[in-house]
Amino acid sequence: MADGDDDVPLILTWDESSSGLLLEEERAAMEISDTFDSMTGLTREWPVLTSSFCEPFASVDATGSRDAVNNVVIQTPGAPDCRAQGSLQQSWEMNYQEAAIYLQEGENNDKFFTHPRSANALSAYLFAHNHLFYVMELLTAVLLMLLSLAEAPAVPFLRLDVYVHATLELLALATVAFELCMKLRWLGFHTFIRHKRTMVKTSVLFIQFVEAIVVLIRQTSHLRVTRALRPIFLVDCRYCGAVRRHIFQSLPPFIDILLLLLFFMVIFAILGFCLFSANPADPVSTKSVTRTFLLQKLAHRFMFQYFSTLENSIVSLFVLLTTAKCDDAGLLAVVFDTFNGVEKMKFKSLLLHKRSAVEHAFQLLVSRQRPDGVSLKQFDGLMRFYRPRMSARDRFLTFKALNHSSETILSLQEFYKFYEVIGLKWKARRSGEHWFDDFPHTAFLIFKGIHLVVKSKAFQYAMYLVVAVNGIWILVETNMLNDGVSWTHIVPWSYIIFLTIYGIEVLLKITGLGPMSYFSSGWNLFDFSVTVFAFLGLIALAFDMEPFYFIVVLRPLQLLRLFKIKQRYRNVLDTMFELFPRMASLGLTLIIFYYSFAIVGMEFFANVVFPNCCNTSTVADSYRQINVTIGNRTVLEEGYYYLNNFNNILSSFVTLFELTVVNNWYITMEGVTSQTTHWSRLYFMTFYIVTMVVMTIIVAFILDAFVFRMNYSRKNREPLDDPEDEKGIVFETEVFQTEALQTLDFYKHTLAITNLSSLQDMCVDLDRCGQSSLVFQGRRSQTKSDLSMKMYEEEIQEWYKEFSRTNLHPDGTFHSELDSPELPASNSIN
Repeated sequence: MADGDDDVPLILTWDESSSGLLLEEERAAMEISDTFDSMTGLTREWPVLTSSFCEPFASVDATGSRDAVNNVVIQTPGAPDCRAQGSLQQSWEMNYQEAAIYLQEGENNDKFFTHPRSANALSAYLFAHNHLFYVMELLTAVLLMLLSLAEAPAVPFLRLDVYVHATLELLALATVAFELCMKLRWLGFHTFIRHKRTMVKTSVLFIQFVEAIVVLIRQTSHLRVTRALRPIFLVDCRYCGAVRRHIFQSLPPFIDILLLLLFFMVIFAILGFCLFSANPADPVSTKSVTRTFLLQKLAHRFMFQYFSTLENSIVSLFVLLTTAKCDDAGLLAVVFDTFNGVEKMKFKSLLLHKRSAVEHAFQLLVSRQRPDGVSLKQFDGLMRFYRPRMSARDRFLTFKALNHSSETILSLQEFYKFYEVIGLKWKARRSGEHWFDDFPHTAFLIFKGIHLVVKSKAFQYAMYLVVAVNGIWILVETNMLNDGVSWTHIVPWSYIIFLTIYGIEVLLKITGLGPMSYFSSGWNLFDFSVTVFAFLGLIALAFDMEPFYFIVVLRPLQLLRLFKIKQRYRNVLDTMFELFPRMASLGLTLIIFYYSFAIVGMEFFANVVFPNCCNTSTVADSYRQINVTIGNRTVLEEGYYYLNNFNNILSSFVTLFELTVVNNWYITMEGVTSQTTHWSRLYFMTFYIVTMVVMTIIVAFILDAFVFRMNYSRKNREPLDDPEDEKGIVFETEVFQTEALQTLDFYKHTLAITNLSSLQDMCVDLDRCGQSSLVFQGRRSQTKSDLSMKMYEEEIQEWYKEFSRTNLHPDGTFHSELDSPELPASNSIN
């Protein structure tokens, strides 16, 4: 464990400027160093690969060596191997950093062709890959979109002068240009221009820049439909990467089924036009006709307005299609089937991408002397870059969690588990069974009794019964309310009784289970939060605090605890909680489409509709505003559809929402069309198709999540004895006292790390417990990736074999060629 050997790269690969070769004087220095090592009996480990970030060493005289990191000459008056030692340390540091970057690219699903290839690219890469840069990128994109509130046609109370919003726009666009310059510096020109998404963003930036300058010079806004492209800056942000994936994954099959529907619609539109349009050749009888014939003629004449032209026929059938909702089932089936396949392929792609990242990192961490494994020294160096805030103790425990063999190094097979253990939070496991084991005997017996009570089935089902009775009581109370009594100004006695029971339950569980164990459970956190809010609601009622009456509404949330009774209910609720963060990306997708269509609508339809604006339209009554005299009083009869307008961004969002829910959307369409041109119908029909795509994807996404959870439950039946016992992912590792002392000495003298308080505390804990070893538990929450690992366990082995066949040379070495932008999309889903 206490590896005191110096570690040195083995196969040296430098950047382009060094032509992949070491300088002659460097080679000579290494030969001298190797001779010196053989004479003194020391062993020096050189890395198998040296990072491409390393700079070629400049010539220096015999008095010093070049430090490429700080760009200074270090005086080396001592042993002849100091120059090689300096370059060796620098090589390892660069290897640690590049290996950490590979692992981060694997975790974030970043493709390897964007990997920095030189020291200059590294500085730009590190600058562009930190949370401050991500936040700046996000805020810039949001600012550009929010400018639509102040630009003409603006929201009245948010209107800004032209020079103000144009200047803000130029500043935001300059920030985006700076971000792209950083990306250009780290990607290189050739990779930059081949990255399609980046080139689209650059083109939109150029257009926006020119338009903003024109607006600033002219001091007035012009027709700026290109503002609808501003969401591109938001979609390209790191935090919004999932937005574009959900659409593009389901778009191809959705377009196929949509084209099929439109094809049949056009066919029937042609038939309707031929059958129901007016025809001068039709005979007209001047004699009296029967009632049946009159009704037939009336129906035929009624059809004229819908099928008078081929355009009207298509529009009429499109409205019929959207009103009948007959297309939803077919589209949902197609998208859901796509999601089933795409989600699995996405998991496979990410899994193999992570595996490739681990292999790239492993090559940079092994040495010539030990090419088959990664030592603690190399692993600690990696973690200093990958998790800078992780303590020395946690780095050591993570290494031990990966190391399942008797060797002191990590094999490649062990290193493959890197992503499974990296998120663990380590704590020492108590030697006793309960948190109160060290209490005096009397107190121990009391707490032991409380522990047995709260863990018993009788206590759990008693609380379920209390929650059920509370729910029924709330329902009865609500039903008995009338308009004359406001329930928010009265403190019901039942409220106090049930809240007291819930409070006692919380105290008993904290006492019996221990604070750490209690608050580590998601269900217990939920119970505690609802109880605290209920208590705050009681205070709001008792002291008549009107602004806080809304807290009282949260009382029924206690009923959600009943979901713990059955495994199926728990699966439903767990799936809902898992969907919340992922649904945010789909909601953002819908907002982005709303924004783009709102901008287009404002540019073409602002101030178009108003009261009494559509008198020549078939929907004139919906826009009419007239005074009607009824007896002795005059009543204003008003059609409110003129409020569905595009006069500003907020009104546009409301109008688009009503179009989304198909709230007589054809009335809004026909009203705008009567005031503009019949080509306006394309806007509304396109919007309906787009929102139908997004809404169908959202429903399919939810269905896929529930079906996956149900299939997982059937395949992996793991009933919990205690529904509130949430173990998550748990790793255990045992640390012996002698091992802890050796590790502390190793970190202090070999690695020269000064902040060792965590390791020192571990040694103190071992001394205090009076035992030769201490078990540490690493715990993290379970993710969908963990569920997928179990769900596709057999298939994963086949994926690994296929991946090995395509990424190994015939001699068994790993094929390290990086991905390129030209790789087919099927290899990786980004």
